[in-house]
Amino acid sequence: MKFIERAWYDNAGWLILLWPLSLVFQMLVSVRRKLQQRTVRPAYLKVPVVIIGNISVGGTGKTSLLITLVKHFKAAGYSPGVVSRGYGASVRVFPYQVNADSDVTQCGDEPLLIQQRTGCPVVVDPNRNRAVQYLLEHNRVDLVFSDDGLQHYKLYRDIEIAVVDGQRLFGNGFSLPAGPLRERAGRLQQADFIVINGTPAKALAALEWASVMKVEPRYLVNLKSGEQKLLAGAPFSMGNIVQAVAALGNPERFFAALSLLPYQIKQIPFPDHHSFSESDFESGKLDPHQPIVMTEKDAVKCQSFARANFWSLAIEIELDKEFVAALTQRITACKTSIQAQRQA
Repeated sequence: MKFIERAWYDNAGWLILLWPLSLVFQMLVSVRRKLQQRTVRPAYLKVPVVIIGNISVGGTGKTSLLITLVKHFKAAGYSPGVVSRGYGASVRVFPYQVNADSDVTQCGDEPLLIQQRTGCPVVVDPNRNRAVQYLLEHNRVDLVFSDDGLQHYKLYRDIEIAVVDGQRLFGNGFSLPAGPLRERAGRLQQADFIVINGTPAKALAALEWASVMKVEPRYLVNLKSGEQKLLAGAPFSMGNIVQAVAALGNPERFFAALSLLPYQIKQIPFPDHHSFSESDFESGKLDPHQPIVMTEKDAVKCQSFARANFWSLAIEIELDKEFVAALTQRITACKTSIQAQRQA
């Protein structure tokens, strides 16, 4: 975790010095939203749009939630598609449609993971309106999910889902740069749904009507062979040292999951969205004879040079049935409304 991030969540007193800058930031965010927010559905947009995002910087689990929902609605008979900004993507020409064998350096880790896990069309473009248009023109899609984009107000949305990290919540409650918030906590009241990743560390009025997403690490997958091992018990020989590699905004949850194993855990954090290369594993920090465990998001960046000791931690998501039912009802109603408008 970066120094400034640690200060946000440790309530460091010196951050009050940045509070005037936070006030300016809040004002700019408010003005930007008023100037950019779209309240009228564009003519090209003939399907519901669901945005999954957050109000804080760093990882909250939104991509895991998106993958779970996309798979759910695909199984329910929908043909979902996904748009993403593609953080870290190096491709020069947008829009860019991701395939299962796309180069992760071109499209970004999260879009590739989403495509591989769901099999649905995924389009990357910093201009999300252009991404949605391309997605609809080149694919049979009747439901669009936006990975992140809660603050991308140029994109029309029918439904907003805000994801909150149950452990870290809102940190010190300040907006950037004095705190971790992109928007004030009150912004959550304008979202259609709030999903908390894990049991909240404390009760907050802003989260009274939120649902909880349970994330359970289940098994390990070998990047080289595809072999699977249950995480429970002792998946490796006793005496091994598990090398936990993570390039996440919030790696503590990942490290905590591995700490339950009966091994010594060596934590090796990298910057968020770090673009892994083979040289990262030849630096002398990592023992080639001991298991290396990483998240699924990091695994897609290491697949091309994976060795026999590379493993990814696979998770399962459990959602509140009431949340899924309410979301399904909203999407169905939205789809019916769009069809009625087209026939009018």
